[in-house]
Amino acid sequence: MTSTPTRVTREIAGHTITLETGQMARQALGSVIATIGGTKCFAAIAAGAAKEEQDFFPLTVDYREKTEAAGKIPGGFFKREGRPTTKEILTMRLTDRAIRPLFADGFKNEVQLMSHCLCYDGVTNADVTAMIAGFAAVAISGLPFYSTLGAVRVGQVDGKFVAFPSDDARSESALDLVVAGHRDAICMVEASAKQLKERDMVDALEFAHDVIRQIAELCDELKAKAGKPAFKWSPPTVDQHLAKSVSNYRSRVKDVLFTPGKHDRADAIAAIADECVAALTAGISDEKELGKRKKAAKGAFDELASNVEREVIVEGTRADGRAHDQIREITIVPNFVPRQHGSVLFTRGETQALVSITLGTVDDEAIIDGIDDEYRKNFYLHYNFPPYSVGETRRIMGPGRREIGHGMLAERALAAVVPPKDKFPYTIRIVSDIMESNGSSSMASVCGGCLGMMLAGVPLAQPVAGIAMGLVEEGGKQAILSDILGSEDHHGDMDFKVAGSGLGITALQMDIKIKGVTREMLERALEQARKGRIEILKKMLDAVPRPSREISPYAPRMEVIKIPADKIGYLIGPGGRNIKAMQAQFKVKIAILDENGTVQVAGVDRENVAGCITAIQGMCETPKIGTRYKGTVKSIKDFGAFIEILPGVEGLCHISELDEGYVDRVTDIVQIGEEIDVEIINVDDRGKIKLSRKAILQKSGAAPVEEEVAEVQDDQ
Repeated sequence: MTSTPTRVTREIAGHTITLETGQMARQALGSVIATIGGTKCFAAIAAGAAKEEQDFFPLTVDYREKTEAAGKIPGGFFKREGRPTTKEILTMRLTDRAIRPLFADGFKNEVQLMSHCLCYDGVTNADVTAMIAGFAAVAISGLPFYSTLGAVRVGQVDGKFVAFPSDDARSESALDLVVAGHRDAICMVEASAKQLKERDMVDALEFAHDVIRQIAELCDELKAKAGKPAFKWSPPTVDQHLAKSVSNYRSRVKDVLFTPGKHDRADAIAAIADECVAALTAGISDEKELGKRKKAAKGAFDELASNVEREVIVEGTRADGRAHDQIREITIVPNFVPRQHGSVLFTRGETQALVSITLGTVDDEAIIDGIDDEYRKNFYLHYNFPPYSVGETRRIMGPGRREIGHGMLAERALAAVVPPKDKFPYTIRIVSDIMESNGSSSMASVCGGCLGMMLAGVPLAQPVAGIAMGLVEEGGKQAILSDILGSEDHHGDMDFKVAGSGLGITALQMDIKIKGVTREMLERALEQARKGRIEILKKMLDAVPRPSREISPYAPRMEVIKIPADKIGYLIGPGGRNIKAMQAQFKVKIAILDENGTVQVAGVDRENVAGCITAIQGMCETPKIGTRYKGTVKSIKDFGAFIEILPGVEGLCHISELDEGYVDRVTDIVQIGEEIDVEIINVDDRGKIKLSRKAILQKSGAAPVEEEVAEVQDDQ
């Protein structure tokens, strides 16, 4: 028997938002359907037991966009959804990044939050709707969680901020911002922008937080009506005696914290950790008890090391000796791989990216299919993070969620300055392979991607650079860090990556681990990021001052022509026979760009491209009476010769039109394969063409063949 659902509804930012629970997935800890407009998303959360030996929080977030939500059937052979799409993975990450830091410290039970789109109306995107459903499910679950969350997407249309902009409006918006937060502060930000000023970005975040508060209140209203009892779990007890014993190593950790080099520093700290653990486990013979003690001692030491680095930072010095706003040394090697269309080896400190650019044709565009309308992308970036980049080994698999997320962040950062397709018709693929990593590899990919495109001859609107910023608050002191190390990210209170040009921000990603940040702090952080970005841009432009005037000789040359729309089918030919033959003959790629007859020809050899263009123009030309051609004799009959005047276009030159005088046999005048000048004298209603060689001879005043022969005989 189906239960009556508990439902709450509120008008927020001009949209009706509804949350309901109690009708579906009633065995989960919490399940919610969120509705915005005509888009509905479902989310359910469940928790399992904690494992005694587990020292991390096993949270899994999953989100899917099933095609029936938009009245579609999946493509492909199996007609079933496969691995998650890039959009689905990005939505999982948005949700995970918002909720993970807010679970209670020490909570180690396995938690799964799963969501999917039930209905997509073509107006309100499902990703943020699914986030709200997930946050509401967490709120009513009874799990130990800091505060109820809300989420919103913000656009800027006609200079005004808009909450939950329609998918059509997003394409015209100067900002695409997704923010999650609770009543007191925002906790997660993901944004792409068209070179937005820093102060405008802060205003957008404040606008978003006002909406988020209202959504969080709506979730609390649902919780009050249908919330589950508090989840039973036991917070871990702190061994004060152990913590005090470990604290004796504080000064030694501080001494080695400034060891130059990531791995040397880690080795120095690890040596002290081993000594500490050995001292605190001495005399324990029971293996089980020894294992527990070692684990506890190692955890206490790691916390000590983290605290020491945080204290050192707020005192004014970082582990590698830099000032808070100092950028690491940058080296740039342009055209590192000569035969690639554009490549650069970008190194910043101990983070290094080898970035390559490949220019392709319209056939290389990525086709994006899902519950949204299918569309094509002619610019995309792929990010790879191999284990050797951090001196480790691990199972080799396809790109993980982190690689998908970092790649999309870098792609969004650069997309704002890529020229439109009508000005630069190439498909652009960027691949960033991280060679070394010690913080901010995604921002190194942004810098390398910009430089690589400039080297490839892509006329960017502005050069773009990226920088990763950090924040540490300790003992009433606050430090904002530029170009953070991996350890500063791990031990810090906030990680935010900012990419942009000298004019403004093109991408922003922010994860906040503390309870809240003020407007003043955000303004300071973004201003410090802007200054760091400008410094990096100057170094980039010293290495590559401007985009190359010519694209790489190894990149395809591209020409676009127009043919009559009614000739498209003829150009393609039966089963693609004509277009395939021309591609093979000229070693090019031919693409029909639209139904109006726009044709693109691309190939590495410029002469072949030109030859193919000429052939297409000739093939699609409409024969007119009086037009002259140099044709090739294709076949001979008793009554005349069939002559090809254009590729695939033949006409009949009747025996009476071969010469001015009497012609006994066609072969007396022409042979198969011979080229002769002819003129069109008639095109009938069925398109059949009649040609004349005689008309050419008469107009040029040439003597008939019979007379020429007679003159030769007289001379003999």
